[in-house]
Amino acid sequence: MVLKINGKEKNINSSANLAELLLELEIVSPHCAIALNHEVVPSLKLKQTKIHDGDNVEIVHAVGGGI
Repeated sequence: MVLKINGKEKNINSSANLAELLLELEIVSPHCAIALNHEVVPSLKLKQTKIHDGDNVEIVHAVGGGI
């Protein structure tokens, strides 16, 4: 299936839900926010939220640092 992830089209092989997608993308940060088709998905619902061909996914994660 093809998803648009952070504005770029990407072929996804085996993910059926957002939790599996994060694993496939090797994103393990506990401090990330995900929107599916412009709606924020709570982290407790990632396993329950199915993804479909053509969906738009935005993934944002916090990065530590400073001056």
